[in-house]
Amino acid sequence: MTAGRATHGARHVAIIMDGNGRWAKKRHLPRAMGHQRGVEAVRNLVRAAREMGLEALTLYAFSTENWRRPEDEISALMGLLKRYIIADIDEFVANDVRLRIIGDHSALPADVVALLDDALARTAGNDGTTLVIALNYGAQDEIARAATKAAAKGPITPATIEAELDTAGLPPLDLLIRTSGEVRLSNFLLWQAAYAEMWFTDVLWPDFTPDHLRDALAAFGQRERRYGGR
Repeated sequence: MTAGRATHGARHVAIIMDGNGRWAKKRHLPRAMGHQRGVEAVRNLVRAAREMGLEALTLYAFSTENWRRPEDEISALMGLLKRYIIADIDEFVANDVRLRIIGDHSALPADVVALLDDALARTAGNDGTTLVIALNYGAQDEIARAATKAAAKGPITPATIEAELDTAGLPPLDLLIRTSGEVRLSNFLLWQAAYAEMWFTDVLWPDFTPDHLRDALAAFGQRERRYGGR
């Protein structure tokens, strides 16, 4: 156990990375620039996650609803994802970061799928921080798929559904963060968030730094989690 985890107690943090477009608009820049700066925020946070003692960091990168965005914006997002994986895969391997995808990434463009599959294979043996990227992900779809799989095997219970979720095998979700001032879950980790703590901030995602994450973890460490008890 690292000193960071001994202080705040969190094993698994998830983040709804919101505000790239508003960040760009405030600066009279194209939305693509906001997404580009958002990738830099991701890079800095992933590098800091292990130092903070996190076993898993889950990032909401592309939802099932994001397909409704303009085609050029989707194309730009996929290009950024490709460049991020290409640029950082060697660093993941060197720093013992394990990549995991939740959602149906097979529906993404073929070249993106090939890069992701290669990165998953290259990092599969790593046992440091797990970076979980939600791609073509929606929690309602995840729960429906898990319930269908559970029903095919026998009686449906919370435990049998949980065993079929995309996040099976990860530590329970401790803390869910959303940036940009929005206060909703947006179809993200609805099952896993049942007893997770929430932390909302007005900071737009491109401006979110490891120090903001430290603040969230410090606040988490002060909370009393009763899980329905007294």
